[in-house]
Amino acid sequence: QVQLVESGGGLVQAGGSLRLSCAASGRTFSNYAMGWFRQAPGQGREFVASISSSGGRTRYADSVKGRFTISRDNAKTTVKLQINSLKPEDTATYYCARGLMAWAISPRDFGSWGQGTKVTVSS
Repeated sequence: QVQLVESGGGLVQAGGSLRLSCAASGRTFSNYAMGWFRQAPGQGREFVASISSSGGRTRYADSVKGRFTISRDNAKTTVKLQINSLKPEDTATYYCARGLMAWAISPRDFGSWGQGTKVTVSS
């Protein structure tokens, strides 16, 4: 069973930056896509970004394109989300997830989830 532990969330002013990290256990990290999702208070979980198993392919939600960057280090079994130009509407709990295959973007294609790290953006 893979374990995913997110870190890096916090309170930041609009326009600021954060770098979220997700540490994954398990020796098969490099076989699976990894993704970031977020859930704002009172709302459903939404897709933020995904990266393929090799790191060669990425996909972003339109709302974060150009501001967020997902990356992974298969040797260190970590995935990161660099968040720039933060907006109040980015306030949410951010979840790291491991895909069920080498490429995934739909929540149903992710089988393991972390506990989340909270990001709060003040205006």
